[in-house]
Amino acid sequence: MGNLLLMAGVFLASFIIGYLLISKVPSLLHTPLMSMTNAISAVTILGALILFSVPTTVPVKLLGSVAIITAAFNVVGGFAITDRMLRLFKDKRTPLSNK
Repeated sequence: MGNLLLMAGVFLASFIIGYLLISKVPSLLHTPLMSMTNAISAVTILGALILFSVPTTVPVKLLGSVAIITAAFNVVGGFAITDRMLRLFKDKRTPLSNK
């Protein structure tokens, strides 16, 4: 039970600190920041998957499931936003056909 409280405390503290730090970042730096958070989320997913490979209690598995879901949401959202931003820079002109 002590480990679960420690993990929940670390999760809550990192959520609050992360929110406070990200809210102070200028908008021009959000894209590089998003790339870094995608990498961190991928590591979170791997860590949670490793958690499922060892015998644990139900609350720990539930916390791992929440970690996987939130990290996957961040990764998928980051890729969707990056794809949308990259489409803004694509050339809108159609290539000339050879007739």
